[in-house]
Amino acid sequence: MSAPHDHAEHPAAPLDQVAQAERLRSLHTPGNPLVLVNVWDVLGARVVEAAGARAIASASWAVSASLGLPDGEGMTLADNLAVVGRIARAVDVPVTADFERGYGATPDDVASAVARLLATGAVGANIEDSLLELGRTARDGVDPLRPVDEQCARLAAARAAGERMGVPLVLNARTDAHARGAALPDVVARGRAYLDAGADCVFVVGRTGLRDVVALVEAFDGRLNVLGRPGQPSIAELTSAGVARISIGSSGPGVAYAALARAAGQLLTRGDYLEDQAFAFPE
Repeated sequence: MSAPHDHAEHPAAPLDQVAQAERLRSLHTPGNPLVLVNVWDVLGARVVEAAGARAIASASWAVSASLGLPDGEGMTLADNLAVVGRIARAVDVPVTADFERGYGATPDDVASAVARLLATGAVGANIEDSLLELGRTARDGVDPLRPVDEQCARLAAARAAGERMGVPLVLNARTDAHARGAALPDVVARGRAYLDAGADCVFVVGRTGLRDVVALVEAFDGRLNVLGRPGQPSIAELTSAGVARISIGSSGPGVAYAALARAAGQLLTRGDYLEDQAFAFPE
């Protein structure tokens, strides 16, 4: 049974954490989107911050892979919190965490997990509605997506946890409905329900053409997060369409490790040293 929640459990949030949360929310501006280069460790977070990032976001797949674990809550809540906490302590900009499915069987469990997340210093969270990671097919006719009413209860519990702690949590509700082939009206219905439940933004995962992006922006009053990667509309196009948030998700390791693989190939064949080896990492 989950422990009851009350104000006595959580001391008042530090004023700087409240300011960070308010700052993160203010960066979600339709037509001037927050661009997030998702990371998986402290060094990556510092590099991205030094490049001018206005906020830092983790990517659960990348964090899990760095730990040798599968995505889809293959890493434990403690694993996730440890990484996010180290990142939050290492940077000066707001930090939002990829919080997978919310780490809880019930809404109360999700609330408890979110309270622990906020205690690390993070001020935002992605919570997804998928019961099965993308790329896997559900068997026996089981819906791979959580029912809308159940997901809304979980999002509302997350929002309430932030309120109890005095932190205006920035809640990004991820839906995998589009990626799993749902029609646009069904994606819109889910997204609107999530916004009504307390989400600040809806993260629609999957390849999304510009026409659908425009329709989603209109349906969500601009409160749309789009995955930015090759094959998607450009950042300029998404900005013109009025989205509020663009993130690269799990593609950060593709950028980093493709470069590492090229470097390894050059060095292991006794080629020249690389100029990138002299890169000065932020202190």
